[in-house]
Amino acid sequence: MVPVGDKSSTGSSSAAYNAAGADNPKERLKECCRKLVAFMCTQVGVGGLVVGYAVVGAFCFIQIEGQAGDAQHHAVQQLRHNCSVNVWNATNTYNVLYRDNWTRQVTDALTHFQVNLALIVKKGYDGRTTEETWSFSAALMFSLSIFTMNGYGNVVPKTMLGKSATVVYAVFGIPLYVLYFRNMGKVLAQSFRWLYTWVYQCSMEDKAGGDPYNQQLPQKSRVIVPSTACLWVLAAYVATGTVTFVTLEDWSYLDSTFFCVTSLCKIGIENFVPVGSVTDAATDHPMKLVIKFVYLLLGMGIIAMCFDLMREDVQVRVRNLKMDIGLCFEDIRLRAVAVYRRRNSFD
Repeated sequence: MVPVGDKSSTGSSSAAYNAAGADNPKERLKECCRKLVAFMCTQVGVGGLVVGYAVVGAFCFIQIEGQAGDAQHHAVQQLRHNCSVNVWNATNTYNVLYRDNWTRQVTDALTHFQVNLALIVKKGYDGRTTEETWSFSAALMFSLSIFTMNGYGNVVPKTMLGKSATVVYAVFGIPLYVLYFRNMGKVLAQSFRWLYTWVYQCSMEDKAGGDPYNQQLPQKSRVIVPSTACLWVLAAYVATGTVTFVTLEDWSYLDSTFFCVTSLCKIGIENFVPVGSVTDAATDHPMKLVIKFVYLLLGMGIIAMCFDLMREDVQVRVRNLKMDIGLCFEDIRLRAVAVYRRRNSFD
């Protein structure tokens, strides 16, 4: 048995255990996994994980839905070819002397083309090719709209595999986004609180500079960011996005403001989605795509920041209101007791 007070024996045994763990590949793998999970729970890790999750999802949806789009496009082309062949055969077989037969044959061919084309359109065909529908910018915005719960609806999966992948992608992506939302909100809230406190203390020092009786200011007092400051930050961010999308997407100022507000509020309107036009979606500049993606992702963090700061401001105001109401009732009670005692003294 090892004595309790024998530190040398205990230290040697722990050192031997650490050495054995360092030489064990399984223990090293576990330690690397623990470090990786700890890093992924940080702000940088969560942000990188969200960006990587969106990019990987975009490539996956391009590969899954690309085949379905090509199949529908080829089916429409084949349908047009068959209709043209049938009309030409009717024209070649029946000349102007057999008008009724030619009309009946052409009508049947056009009716067959119309019915089958309507069935293909009901399955999601809109006349665009796969490259036009599932460009990288469109697929990236589709992935972003899934786990941020915006749901623009301009691009939707058509295949059973694509719909199943969307469900699985949302199940794993929404908790990841909630983690990003909370972490990014805390980081931005702390940064903005520090900046607001610094500006507030500087302004108080300027006001107290000419007063010899007010030279010392409390440096460790906690400053509560008012809700109006958060509203000004949101207004400035929406204004920045308005100017950005007017420049990148060639929208009007009203449409750009409408898109920024609906996206940040998680409404998601189909008519305005920043994926470029159909003609230049595949050749859109990468920097434009980065700006759009960063604006939408950073905007969610700013919403979380404002939510945390405004919640703190509301809690302080409710606490002060509760104290004021308590003091008011206490003052009423004291006044009532004083009146009661004065009336009893007269009796």
